[in-house]
Amino acid sequence: MTQIALPLTHSGTQGAAAIVLGEANRRVAEALAASQDWPFGTAILAGPPRSGKSLFARWFASHTGGGAIDDADTKDETEIFHAWNRAREDGYPLLLTVSGEGWDIALPDLRSRMGAALQLEIGPPDDDMAADLMLSHAAQRGLALGDGAPAYLVPRMERSHAAIERIVAEIDRLSLERMAPATMSLWRDALEAVQGPEQARLL
Repeated sequence: MTQIALPLTHSGTQGAAAIVLGEANRRVAEALAASQDWPFGTAILAGPPRSGKSLFARWFASHTGGGAIDDADTKDETEIFHAWNRAREDGYPLLLTVSGEGWDIALPDLRSRMGAALQLEIGPPDDDMAADLMLSHAAQRGLALGDGAPAYLVPRMERSHAAIERIVAEIDRLSLERMAPATMSLWRDALEAVQGPEQARLL
């Protein structure tokens, strides 16, 4: 699994959350390492569910001296505006994460400031990143996926961060339920459980 030269949380040990880097989020990681270049010291990170926005926010807040507001699009806009002012007064960068659906800001002062911020986005994973994400989720669960699992699963699965996580969780559940190792038949059953019987018929 690829990384850049940052102390990102990354581990193959069970239970450890990891930021897996790929083409979908490499620009984000590079931008977080260069917050001194952000316009008005502010960046907004958007992305789909389970794509690692919160992990990036926690890393940023704990390793850079910056501030982070996770799920900013669900928070009180006046409070966010005051947090932005404090960050500017005290001279530290502020990262805000939002959903990939867009942030419709009603407060004019906040809208103008957020419009000038650096806009970052996590995209869908490509094949290599999807395989790395699958292995990372399995490692966090202490699950041995079996030889060839990514090569079999990645071309057949929905290409999203959330779907990858769900399929690994289902493989883990089925493996424990059946007290059996993860093999192709179990991978196929997990795909069917997560993506429906039509997907299984196409295999």
